[in-house]
Amino acid sequence: MAIKLDKEESVFRNELIYTVDAKAINIDYTLISLFMLLSYNGQKPRLSGRKQNVEIKHLSNALKVLEKENLVTGYTENQEAIEPWIRNNFVNMAFRGKIDKEKLASLRPIHLESFRLRNASVARDYSSADQVYLMLSANPQVKDDLKKFLSEGWDATTDSLNKLDELDVDSLGMLNIIKIIKPNFYPDSKKTLNRIEPLLKKQAELFCDDIRRLLVYKQEIPRSVLVDYLKTIISFHMSLYTQKIIHFLPVMVEKGTVEIEDDWNIVIDTTDDFESKVSAYAIEDADKLYNSIYKYIEATFKINMTLEPFGLNKDNSANLDKALSALKLKSSESETYYKVKYTTLYRNLQEEDKLLVDDITKYEETYFDKYLAIILNSKAKRQFIEYRRLLANLSQNNSDRGFMAQGRSKKHPRRFVMGTRLLETLVQIMVLESQDDHFITRSLSIEELMNRIRERYGLIINGITEPRFRDANVNTHLAFKENVEAFKQKLRQIGFYDDLSDAYILQKVRPRYQLNQQ
Repeated sequence: MAIKLDKEESVFRNELIYTVDAKAINIDYTLISLFMLLSYNGQKPRLSGRKQNVEIKHLSNALKVLEKENLVTGYTENQEAIEPWIRNNFVNMAFRGKIDKEKLASLRPIHLESFRLRNASVARDYSSADQVYLMLSANPQVKDDLKKFLSEGWDATTDSLNKLDELDVDSLGMLNIIKIIKPNFYPDSKKTLNRIEPLLKKQAELFCDDIRRLLVYKQEIPRSVLVDYLKTIISFHMSLYTQKIIHFLPVMVEKGTVEIEDDWNIVIDTTDDFESKVSAYAIEDADKLYNSIYKYIEATFKINMTLEPFGLNKDNSANLDKALSALKLKSSESETYYKVKYTTLYRNLQEEDKLLVDDITKYEETYFDKYLAIILNSKAKRQFIEYRRLLANLSQNNSDRGFMAQGRSKKHPRRFVMGTRLLETLVQIMVLESQDDHFITRSLSIEELMNRIRERYGLIINGITEPRFRDANVNTHLAFKENVEAFKQKLRQIGFYDDLSDAYILQKVRPRYQLNQQ
């Protein structure tokens, strides 16, 4: 029989650590919810009036009205093509292709106003947008610049279109439909996103810097392409942040502080070959990540348990510092508190449950650890399963915009990779160089590019110079040589690299867009 815990201590999610509820995350739904937070400055608005599910027929009817207003043409002559066109160009469908379950989730996240037409019960982001918003808050100017870019073509004051020449066709069509359907929202102060700081501040600042660099291209790159880059980099950083929080939180609990050395790094297999020589190292690093999840879950519950006796809420980052300090000092107040809780819980159990608790806690010396063991026995397994799935989703597993992949058999377990769309996005960022108050683009050697990716993100492509491979044998050298050659081939595929000469110094990764290049 399961041991009943009260609702509060059963809750794993702690916004001071990580806002995301570990579920199967769809990055499009994350962006839709992020656009809502950006529009209302961190508040989660309510939909006014009677709630009604948005369906494709509503969008189709809006196009019909737009035709009557002479804003679109061809609706009447092509009615049979309207629904497929909407499905393919405008909307995200849940359970796409399954006729009995298929539902419209939301508009595609291509404009800030996309959130206005969504079915919230379907397009659930599981608080992942809250995490992105908090990370963006590390640099308010970048957050404002992103909001300004995403809202181009729409006047929020008058709820009308403006500057139509700046919009792509899909955004223009979407905004016209929103204008006809007119869903109204109002701010809900009770649902304001907590004003807390991201735990990994440097990682959040790096994310903001990447967003800032991509926005430099807004006059050079088609809007739809830049939005896709933003989608890729947000997903990438969400995965990086999640992996690092799993790696660092147990260390923070052990040391009693959030100020720790960033020693995180992973090997990336760029070969697209499950049998490659370097795959063993990429698999090993993925295994380390997944084997760290349980320690992360334990560390989170330790922090949650420490907040409770001291009456510390989960809405102030200073409370996390207090909890870590109390854990390090093994506070007597906390031990006394959990002695009472444990004794009360144990006394009210049936005999068979007492035997179960005795078995769970037989190796624990303190009442704090005994109570922790009971919570972990009840909740850890489910969180472990969900976090494995969350990491795969955020890392865009087996996708060209992701950096995780696995084969269909157990022979080819999950490993870290680099999809071509992710690589393209990272190269666009890497070729930018800050000069005074602006950015310029410049060519990079392959070595420079790999070093920048290593220094900036901790992703190892050529690990020969890494301390962990200091005593590497010839097979390791061959593995990384193969990886570097595969990396060059990927760069050729996306059009950034050509072997114009046998001379190594002339083999450059060249910017696709020239920004005051010198």
